Amino acid sequence: MSAGWKLLLEVKANNTENTNSLAAALVTDCDINLGSDSFTIEIVEKKAKDLRAMWNTRVRGLIAVHSLNSMVDGLVSNNVFSNGDE
Repeated sequence: MSAGWKLLLEVKANNTENTNSLAAALVTDCDINLGSDSFTIEIVEKKAKDLRAMWNTRVRGLIAVHSLNSMVDGLVSNNVFSNGDE
């Protein structure tokens, strides 16, 4: 590829399950390089405006999944889900 714009993002959530959820949200959008407790994505574009558009798309997906993870984590920590043994 000729000279252009490149962005590298490393993502690590508060636990492995949430990190995996964030990675799964991007699996159809880009290549994901999984680490032991994080993952990275790389976006390469010829034009800055194209890089910005691709970045915005990925970040919106990450924000949506992070919000859902936070809500579920809150429900779990407040014992909203019960197995009926209590």
